[in-house]
Amino acid sequence: MTPSEAQQRIATLRSEVAYHDVRYYRQARPEVGDVEYDRLKRELADLEARFPDAARAAGQESPTKRIGDDRAEGFVTVRHRQPMQSLDNTYSEAELREFHARLVRLLGREDLSYVVEPKIDGLAVSLTYEKGRFVRAVTRGNGVEGDDVTANALTIRSLPRELKAAAQAPVPELIEIRGEIYMTLAEFQRINAARDEEGEERYANPRNLAAGTIKLLDSREVAGRRLELVLYGIGACEPAQAGGDTQSGYHARVRAWGLPTVERFWKARGIDEVWAAVGELDRIRQGFAYATDGAVVKLDSLALQREAGSTSKAPRWAMAYKFAAERAETKLLSISVQVGRTGVLTPVAELEPVLLAGSTVARATLHNRDEIARKDIRVGDYVFVEKAGEVIPAVVGVDTARRTPECVEFRFPTKCPSCGSKVVQAEGEVALRCPNYDCPVQVRRRVRHFASKACVDIDGLGEAMVDILVEKGWVRGVSDIYRLRRDDLLSLGKSVEKSTDNLLAAIEASKGAELWRFIHGLGIPHVGAAAAKDLAARFLGLEALSESKLEDYIGPGKESLIAGIGRTMAEAIVDHFNQPINRTLVRDLARAGISPRAPATKARSPGPFTGKTFVLTGTLPSMTREDATARIEAAGGKVASAVSKKTTYVLAGSDAGSKLEKARALGVAVIGEDDLVAMLKGA
Repeated sequence: MTPSEAQQRIATLRSEVAYHDVRYYRQARPEVGDVEYDRLKRELADLEARFPDAARAAGQESPTKRIGDDRAEGFVTVRHRQPMQSLDNTYSEAELREFHARLVRLLGREDLSYVVEPKIDGLAVSLTYEKGRFVRAVTRGNGVEGDDVTANALTIRSLPRELKAAAQAPVPELIEIRGEIYMTLAEFQRINAARDEEGEERYANPRNLAAGTIKLLDSREVAGRRLELVLYGIGACEPAQAGGDTQSGYHARVRAWGLPTVERFWKARGIDEVWAAVGELDRIRQGFAYATDGAVVKLDSLALQREAGSTSKAPRWAMAYKFAAERAETKLLSISVQVGRTGVLTPVAELEPVLLAGSTVARATLHNRDEIARKDIRVGDYVFVEKAGEVIPAVVGVDTARRTPECVEFRFPTKCPSCGSKVVQAEGEVALRCPNYDCPVQVRRRVRHFASKACVDIDGLGEAMVDILVEKGWVRGVSDIYRLRRDDLLSLGKSVEKSTDNLLAAIEASKGAELWRFIHGLGIPHVGAAAAKDLAARFLGLEALSESKLEDYIGPGKESLIAGIGRTMAEAIVDHFNQPINRTLVRDLARAGISPRAPATKARSPGPFTGKTFVLTGTLPSMTREDATARIEAAGGKVASAVSKKTTYVLAGSDAGSKLEKARALGVAVIGEDDLVAMLKGA
């Protein structure tokens, strides 16, 4: 390769890696697997080392010199007291041994002891405790500062609000504790099962879902997905000795404080024992409740860690050894296309059954039309299949050496495989959709969603019954549920009288379900259960919601007028009801006799705080939050959960966290308990 060719390739690789960094860190929607991404980054680093002049001439800053940046819009950024670095990684035993050899040369000693820990696949986070009390949670961000995700982190059940005092582990005045937010495989499967029930696209893997969840702007939605926490390191610590003197001792110390840490780690002397520990971890990791994509090897002595130091990006005293994903090769027999509740067409690979990671795989996701084209996947090819996040089988590549002339390119359907309607692609979307609202598959999925426990909860109206009702033509839409006739249902077979009467009773009972359940059941894009409750509290009826305009959600200063509902969701709601068929459904439901229960509202008398919105944070000196809320509401005020430009006052006590910081950033007035009492007396 000439220097000119190297410069061009370096520039191309920098652009590619930067693009994938955004997809992985900021959007939690990577397009390539870890191995492919690491290969691109390694090629870039090697070229930069071989052609330093070409690297300088390539112009833009190299992503090999910085860590990925996970900061996102909508969050306050907080500076880490001590930088939060990434880790160098390898898939090679030889490179792991070279890591040890470098430390031997650097530190001038052979007898190095290590700790080997499972590498849990999640989102890096730093927790700050002051005087033993939890203050904030911040993502790694760019290593110098990250996003304050305190409100969302507080939904994690394993996160203690206060450290336990322990005789052998005194609680520091201040400490940053580093770790990972992740999702168990069981919780991931539960969420995807619910997505299947609603006819929505499955999430790709637990890591991406955990990273996307902790960055949601509505903490109630976060609480609906059970996140977990594991802690494995220390940042800033005052006094420094409170952090201990070894990594192995750290785990005992953190556990004594009541914090969650890794369930298993190995102490190893020398690289041979390290490699044996890595092998043992690889053998047992399938039994863990979470995805483990490697092993992290760290010097045990914190003093030697400090002596070894760091580069601008990663510590020299630690390395991640990543396990190669288990991969199987099998023949792609055909590609089927599924139609979801919203009409999205999803391609699925039908495979010659193959054993992969302990189970037989006969189907795998192909994501979308663009992925098939990008990977040049053809029917008849021998393809490589991996379990993404050790859960969902995915086709990751093609064995082109085994391709024959009989292998044919897949022509993505131009018509819906269910109803024959011409498919469409919305501007800015990758997905192709069937636009036919009456498409039988979409009808079945919409009705199942509406009748599910998450919505109006009609017992007896499960998948099989819905399929029969749609096939018979008795149900062509959600409102037809309320027009079912007993005589028709009795004709379905013998001994169905009792089940028919039970079903009709459940349908009748559902007419009085809570309003938010009906809103959720309508299947409005981006609107889950939490947002449905917000909408129910604001509009008090389906008709009022269906007539809402964008200005009901977004103020003239572009601020959100309804907590938890931003511009994207607001536009989706308005667009949904701009479609006549969706407004017609609301009227049809009303004619069918539904009478949703609106949320109970407390009568609020006019008072000195009328028109004023308060947000509470921290611990008040003499009154509970409930007391403060009651006093504010008694004076005509409103108490909200999130700080925005519409907030009048933030009432802050001790150990106030991200809400206080956001108030300062937005210029919202901050008051204390004494100020509140004085304002009430003055009234």
